Amino acid sequence: MSAKKKLLIHTCCAPCLIAPLTILKKEWDVTVLWYNPNIHPYTEYLKRRDTLKEFAAKENIPVIWQDEYDLDMYLKATDGIRCKSCYELRLVRTAQIAMGKGFDAFTTTLLYSKYQKHDVVKEVGEDIAARFGVDFYYQDWRELWQEGIDLSKQAGLYRQAYCGCIFSEKERYWKPSKQLS
Repeated sequence: MSAKKKLLIHTCCAPCLIAPLTILKKEWDVTVLWYNPNIHPYTEYLKRRDTLKEFAAKENIPVIWQDEYDLDMYLKATDGIRCKSCYELRLVRTAQIAMGKGFDAFTTTLLYSKYQKHDVVKEVGEDIAARFGVDFYYQDWRELWQEGIDLSKQAGLYRQAYCGCIFSEKERYWKPSKQLS
């Protein structure tokens, strides 16, 4: 039996990882990357990071921690071009690490979420793969959406209510009120 190829998977949180991971582990030697300077506020960042730490320890999943909470850098890097810039920021780091540590390919759990701009994630991933000379593993995991929700609830994982960035937090919670007269 030949050795499995090595895959580095960027993840934004454990609930988005759980369903794709069950499939990926069958064919890949999977390592997870935590790099999410976009998550806001800091308390949300900590909840997601710590939930991933607990899940990874329980499941014996190796994780590369890029534990850098740098909201100022994130806001400058996105410069108003929200999602695409955010995808690029995180996937460039993932590709750099994949290339530097000898992984065969990289991917992201952003391809699991039905709330992400799937075609943009794919395009950005493929462009970065071409730039860095490491394969981007593309898989549309949106069909696993409900399974991932069920698995994460069964595992008792913290589940967030928005994508993570300050902009998605606003969209989730801010409801314009009528002006008082």
